Amino acid sequence: MGAVTLLVGDLDGLTAYYRDALGLDVLLAVGAEVTLGRGATPLVVLRHDPSLPRGSRRSAGLFHTAILYPDRAGLAAAVASVARRAPGTFVGSADHLVSEAFYFTDPEGNGIELYADRPRQAWGWVGGQVRMDTLALEPHRFLAEHYAPERPAGGAVVGHVHLQVGDTATARAFYVDALGFDVTAQVPGALFVAAGGYHHHMAMNTWNSSGAGPRVPALGLGRVDVVLPTSDDVAAVAARLRDHGIPVRDDGASLEVDDPWRNLVRVTTTAAG
Repeated sequence: MGAVTLLVGDLDGLTAYYRDALGLDVLLAVGAEVTLGRGATPLVVLRHDPSLPRGSRRSAGLFHTAILYPDRAGLAAAVASVARRAPGTFVGSADHLVSEAFYFTDPEGNGIELYADRPRQAWGWVGGQVRMDTLALEPHRFLAEHYAPERPAGGAVVGHVHLQVGDTATARAFYVDALGFDVTAQVPGALFVAAGGYHHHMAMNTWNSSGAGPRVPALGLGRVDVVLPTSDDVAAVAARLRDHGIPVRDDGASLEVDDPWRNLVRVTTTAAG
């Protein structure tokens, strides 16, 4: 997964949150757009559009952007940073068997997950689906066991993107049948999909948004980026989308497509970024 673009009303305030609380670096700031990440890896792009209204919690759009840390120590450093600088944005934590995760909501209501995976050999698979759960994860105990002041959060990537949608059957038709992800898990009201045997690169749920129709312009999710190895891979996705009768905007190196709820998805190559 590539960077997630957010449309924001308060560019300075959101930049401060992602920089100072989450500990991301400002990689580029040009005009009305700020890109933040770790090292050379962009994770979040903030695009200023104060003319837009605040979105409804029950509409389709972003559930959370999930930032993946390489180990528990890195995750603990990131969680401790938010605990010091913006403790009121913490909303929960969970052991998902495949990972350990902490959840936050930024000042404009965009969900964030900070997480670290357990080793792949520890993941359980049954009938082609990965075993995930939502078990208690006590934040203070996790930090006591894994936080070390001398250990920075280190590198990070966008591990997955979780969306709110109107129904999971339509989500499956688009993200699996047309876009090409594999189903890795299904639970009531949610679908998890991935490539390459990961537990999930994307998820779609209806927990707050069952029956939601196409989005109207609003603050929140601007674009989800999916990064593939080569332009041939991008071309194959474009062909599959067209075979399904889905309009595609394609320049040969990357393509843009709207999902059934007008969530914008860009598919690009590693070289294009």
